[in-house]
Amino acid sequence: MRRAAYRGEIVDFTGDPLRDGEAACRHFADGLLVVGDGRVQELGPFDALAARIGDTPVRDLRGRILVPGFVDAHVHYPQTDIVASPAPGLLDWLERYTFPAERRFADPGHAAEVAGFFLDELLRNGTTTAMVWATVHPVSVDAIMQAARARNMRLIAGKVLMDRNCPADLCETAESGTAETRALIERWHGAGRLGYAVTPRFAPTSTPAQLAACARLLDEHPGVWLQSHLAENADELRWVAGLFPDARSYTDVYDRFGLLRGRSVWAHGIHLDDADRERLAASGATVAFCPTSNLFLGSGLFDAAAADRQGLRYAPATDVGGGTSFSMLRTLAAAHDVMRLQRQALSGLRALWLATHGAAQAIGLDDRIGSFEPGREADFVALDPAATPLLARRTAQAGSLEERLFALTMLGDDRAVAGVWIAGGCMKPPTARGVDGFT
Repeated sequence: MRRAAYRGEIVDFTGDPLRDGEAACRHFADGLLVVGDGRVQELGPFDALAARIGDTPVRDLRGRILVPGFVDAHVHYPQTDIVASPAPGLLDWLERYTFPAERRFADPGHAAEVAGFFLDELLRNGTTTAMVWATVHPVSVDAIMQAARARNMRLIAGKVLMDRNCPADLCETAESGTAETRALIERWHGAGRLGYAVTPRFAPTSTPAQLAACARLLDEHPGVWLQSHLAENADELRWVAGLFPDARSYTDVYDRFGLLRGRSVWAHGIHLDDADRERLAASGATVAFCPTSNLFLGSGLFDAAAADRQGLRYAPATDVGGGTSFSMLRTLAAAHDVMRLQRQALSGLRALWLATHGAAQAIGLDDRIGSFEPGREADFVALDPAATPLLARRTAQAGSLEERLFALTMLGDDRAVAGVWIAGGCMKPPTARGVDGFT
């Protein structure tokens, strides 16, 4: 990509606002972001940089806030078409909606069509990196990887592994699932901006042989990720306890198979005790915090304060289709509400950090994305604090950056995403608000 500069209000982070306070935030009220060859080259006040960038074209985005692209730590692309499907709880929802929807992904044409829509919806909402679930079908992984590569997105995805307690036409053997996963890793991991995640659905649908095979795959391919579900629902916990009676807890099931490690991302983590959190933190694992899904399915409330207290990393996630929105702004608003119900707090600064630099750290990509440090990949978003009449009125009254970001988080949605750039290239969502100089 040719060199270009973007003028506007700029916000990113060098640390966690919970730990470092306002010093964690880097803010330029009138800033300049210079990108070239797909990466950030310079960042600073407009007055200081403008005179030395020569004939580099400058796009005037004043009135917008430039932030690193959002990171979604857990989302199911095959569940795009079952968002907002009524069910009394997780396990019924899986049987009634999820498994029937996932059967259709044996068809490459269907998988490709949904993958394209899904990624465009992520981009329309400002999400530039995601950890994505496919189905048991290898062609479903091929479809999402091909679609992401066409958009030059940074994406991590994996084929679901299930060898018991699932419909017969979605069931495999530990051996066949391992062989297909190994082939997919060789085909896609490290191809451009793509990464692979070994993806056992959850302990109830994997035999001990399959869980052990997952650990072997991770050992064979140390650069790949692992993603699965953990302690989401009370009925699920009782099921796991019956299947693994010798384990101390649901977390211990995975630990006994060597699956707790860095680059492992565990969705939900609601029903954990201090010993579970301590072990997850010590292993370097991450929990994907899925507030809209947890509220929609009635699964429970993630204890963010306990995770912070014990040093357990977590990152926000939409969890579509259990989650009800692709918007990271709506997800952060729900995270705030989940925390307030437990007498906890989430500031505007920390919410934005969690969705950008914090999430990148949590999934092990902060050396590539999540901030505007020179050399980082130029994935960024222009947010419009006046995207709706109410948002415009509220942010106009704000007396600080914190108050404006908090209002944007609480009141914003896809309409507040005015522009999205992937590796320096402009991706203009078809329904986004226009940006001055947008081409």
